[in-house]
Amino acid sequence: MSAGTRPRTPGTTAHTRLPWWALVLPAVAFVGLLVLLASPASADTGSTAVGEGTVSRVVEFVRHALQS
Repeated sequence: MSAGTRPRTPGTTAHTRLPWWALVLPAVAFVGLLVLLASPASADTGSTAVGEGTVSRVVEFVRHALQS
């Protein structure tokens, strides 16, 4: 037996904790892909209206999606 390990007793389970980024990064990637799928026509047009940036459109989309 190596140092620092304990023998397993039958019926016990291992408890592990995920780091914060293990939950946040997949959620951010999912929202990003959802935004691209929801509005593919605006994703390939290079022009946006003055005062309306990509970040503000994403925030508005997420806000609208969470309200319904």
